[in-house]
Amino acid sequence: MNVDESERLTASVQYAIERDRAISIEGSRSKAFLGWPVEGEPLSTLGHTGIIDYRPDELVITARAGTSLSELDAALNDENQVLACDPPRFDGAGTLGGAIAAGFSGPGRPWHGSVRDGLLGVELVNGVGERMQFGGQVMKNVAGYDVSRLMVGARGTLGLILSASLKVLPRPQCTRTVVVDVDGTEACNRSRQLLRKPHPVSGACYVGNRLYIRLEGDEEAVVVASETLGGRVTTDGSFWDQVRDHEHSFFRRNRPLWRVSLARGAFGIPDNYPEQLVEWAGSQAWTFLDGDVSELGLGEGDYATPFRNVCADLLKGVATDDFYARRLKFAFDPRGIFNPGTVA
Repeated sequence: MNVDESERLTASVQYAIERDRAISIEGSRSKAFLGWPVEGEPLSTLGHTGIIDYRPDELVITARAGTSLSELDAALNDENQVLACDPPRFDGAGTLGGAIAAGFSGPGRPWHGSVRDGLLGVELVNGVGERMQFGGQVMKNVAGYDVSRLMVGARGTLGLILSASLKVLPRPQCTRTVVVDVDGTEACNRSRQLLRKPHPVSGACYVGNRLYIRLEGDEEAVVVASETLGGRVTTDGSFWDQVRDHEHSFFRRNRPLWRVSLARGAFGIPDNYPEQLVEWAGSQAWTFLDGDVSELGLGEGDYATPFRNVCADLLKGVATDDFYARRLKFAFDPRGIFNPGTVA
């Protein structure tokens, strides 16, 4: 069934190339809210599902692009393992292909790595209708260029992903969250200390004058760290899922949402800008902004990107013409059939 589906997807790309028609690659559409409108005839990967190979002893799983992240989680849970990266699910229906194409990372990014770090290899169809395999199913793969990781964050503009291999890890023995009531200044100081101390931290988020710190690992180490950090301790991990999937109350507003990446050592948006959620120990912030991005007063090395509910005029203001991105696009998709209108 899935062999036929793989052939169908490949044939659909070849058909579009022959007729010079654009394609809009779709999965569950859990990230359809993202900025720039995508042009072209829809081509869905939802029929192309299933785990191809799972080797718990080698910490790698390979699945088809339309496979839901929840299906991967269920299979890994049976072996007491988790994805090394923790991509957002948003509406709970996110797919493997969509996670790679979007490239978004969850709260554990600074400690566990990004989707790019966890990706070992991909199979894709390029813009001339060829099926290509990049990378592999092992950590140490140094044969040629690491082309597979170019697919992360490309939003489907470089090719149609058919399948991918990801690194997995053993599930932590113990998980606790420490909650501390602090102001922005104290949250900044504590977050910087987290990056310098050997605590088993896997998440740090500041919202609503509370700093949440997730600790994972050996039970003794987690208990000692939680006592050292002080504050209230909980074993309920739902907060982190809510932040990862934007189900936390902070995100549930119909206003223009921006993602702000900050230079090393920074914490949140300067001048205590109101209405922000700060994660990754200070290096990523989310905020609502109705006007121009210049109002945020960002420093050198900081940049903001539109995420949700941002009007078309402001999107044009942040779009860039990147020479290297154009060269890559031409190399993979010379006719420009994949997701035209998308900024990769």
